[in-house]
Amino acid sequence: MAGQGVVGPTALRMMLGSHLRELRERAGVTRTDAGWAIRASESKISRLELGRVGFKERDVLDLLTLYGVNEARERDRLLDLAREANHPGWWHRYGDVTPDWFNAYLGLEGTAELIRTYETQVVPGLLQTADYVRAVARLDPAREPTDAEIERIVALRSRRQRVLDRDPPLKFWAVIEESVLHRPIGGRDVLRHQLEALRQAVTRPNVTIQIIPLDGAGHASTGAFTLLRFPQRDLPDTVYVEHLTSALYLDKRDDVEAYTQALDILASSSPSPQQTEHELTRLLDQLT
Repeated sequence: MAGQGVVGPTALRMMLGSHLRELRERAGVTRTDAGWAIRASESKISRLELGRVGFKERDVLDLLTLYGVNEARERDRLLDLAREANHPGWWHRYGDVTPDWFNAYLGLEGTAELIRTYETQVVPGLLQTADYVRAVARLDPAREPTDAEIERIVALRSRRQRVLDRDPPLKFWAVIEESVLHRPIGGRDVLRHQLEALRQAVTRPNVTIQIIPLDGAGHASTGAFTLLRFPQRDLPDTVYVEHLTSALYLDKRDDVEAYTQALDILASSSPSPQQTEHELTRLLDQLT
């Protein structure tokens, strides 16, 4: 797949929101006053500045006027950015099989240059085989997907995995609990093929996998999470934490640093990536 790709609407909203926040703070305007200017609440301004919602052109123009941005070229540039940010991303075609709160992650995943993740329950999505995806989809406690919906989920996962093949490819680093690789989701054959796929994945220069052994000493992390880093300087590192019916997107510096430190500790206390292929071979031998 060519090129790192066009920056998606999620990232564009975050970039525009961040810029508007800087303009507001530079002008000495409170969120309350900004909300009043666009006939909205302080919380609406907060959501706009975080890139959580789309932008109305009229609101952007009113905010730029309030913040003293009068130069026509700059106003046009930011208005064009708002228009681009409102375009639906490719993943909206799969809205029938994805929750609304996951759409932001799909947009960020496609923009990121580095993703680091810690997984405690299942193989990370970007490394899942089609049969493993089907088996995981059938575990959804909220509903029983139809066969057609499951195939849509498989197609979505396959589309997401293209980030590993683009130019330049996404750098992906996963730290996985060994218990995940013993769990026969979908049965032993599905697990075997998934382990074989992981063994192939670690030969790729842009994929790093570390396995935390069952007899490890333990660690302080409270659950799975993902850290995304972007090539655009306007986009802060973002931590994604998924729950059963919602997700958290954290980009405050203190939060990001805490999760980054946790990942660093997990990685440094685990067997090196060079040992992963051997460990996967050992696990495959146990399945024969």
